[in-house]
Order: sequence, then C-alpha cells, then structure tokens
Amino acid sequence: MSELAQALREYPTFHAIVQNGKPYRKLDFTAGNSDLLTHDLSETVDFSNYVFDEMLSGSAFNGIGGYGEDRVIYRHRKHFTADSEKPRSIHLGVDIWAEAGTPLYAPLDATVHSFAFNDHYGDYGPTIILVHEIGETTFFTLYGHLSLSSLEGLHEGKTINAGECFAAIGPYPENGDWPPHLHFQVIRDMGNYRGDFPGVCNASDQDYYFNLCPDSELILRINV
Repeated sequence: MSELAQALREYPTFHAIVQNGKPYRKLDFTAGNSDLLTHDLSETVDFSNYVFDEMLSGSAFNGIGGYGEDRVIYRHRKHFTADSEKPRSIHLGVDIWAEAGTPLYAPLDATVHSFAFNDHYGDYGPTIILVHEIGETTFFTLYGHLSLSSLEGLHEGKTINAGECFAAIGPYPENGDWPPHLHFQVIRDMGNYRGDFPGVCNASDQDYYFNLCPDSELILRINV
C-alpha cells in the first residue's frame, strides 16, 4: 500500500461530497452488463435516460462505481479511441451519478490547485483540482463534469474549507456531453498537468496509474 493510500485509510473522517440524502446503487459499465448492448450510448439523451430512468429507478438512487473498471462505454467516444494502438478504457476515478445541479462539498480542507473547461466531446468539461495535506502527505483531488458556473470566482490558491460547497454537477452538453455525474479522482502527483489529468488509461498502463491514483473510495467511504 502506498504512503498516500495508508494516510487516507487511517484518516478518521471525510465530509461527504454529495449530500442529497439518496441511497446509492452500484452501476456497471463493463461488458458484463448486457443491457449496454441494447442502447445507443453515443446519444447523450438516450444514455442519460438509461442511467437515471432504468439504472437508478427514476433518480431514486445516486449511482456510484467505476474504479479500475474496464468500460465499454468509451468505445463510442473518439476522445478515448483516438490512439488506435492504445485505446483507453480503464477508469481511474469513482463516478457519482446524480442530477445536474447537485451541490458538491469539499471532503477536507483544500486550496485550488488549478481548473479548466476541457471542452471536447467525451472530456471532463468544467474541471476543478484541489490540493490537500494530511500530516506530511500532499495529494490532489479532481472533480470533473461540473457546471460552468462552478468555475466562476475561482483562482489558484483559493482556500476551500472542509464541508464547504464549492461546485455542482453539470448538465450536458457543457459537462463534456455525458449523463450528469461527478468524476472524482485522487492523484498522488500532478506532474505538469493543470486543470486536467488522465481519468482513463490503456490496460497496459493500469499498474502505473493505479499506483499514482489510489481508489477514491478511501475518501468516499460509501457502502452499497
């Protein structure tokens, strides 16, 4: 276990990022979910209706899942298949599927590392990256598929307090043209990235990225 993963595991409590009171249901976007084959997931409105009406029983639940998942849903989006020799399908964060406008709260004290509007079909859309410290351990959390209004008034170095509402889940198409959800990812080292970081990798690179991006459930701690 990495030093970061150990620090997160031992931290006593984190604030919930989504606080809408709904129960959670784990969602499966791998080839093991045969229902995916019966839907045209390239059409965002159809994809969204499938997620919220069918998988989440008319939005009665929040959806969650995805860390380390080999997802078939990326086959429909060139953002992940542009490199034909190394298409990306391994998910490196945890997704929380909830309605557009759902407020998001900081899990612990933070400052804004960077932010950007990654405005490409299938990309993150509005994105915020926070930096945190636990003892002597520094790490980052990424929040993707936000509302454009979430970026208003931000500046690098801005303080965000634990439990503070700092963003909201965005609607499509401004969120990268996805059904509304939060992509939440823990990152040990940002390298030279600002406002962006790979959230999906090729299977041949997964060991490297799993070491760099431990399971976000270490912070979320949501039982399904």
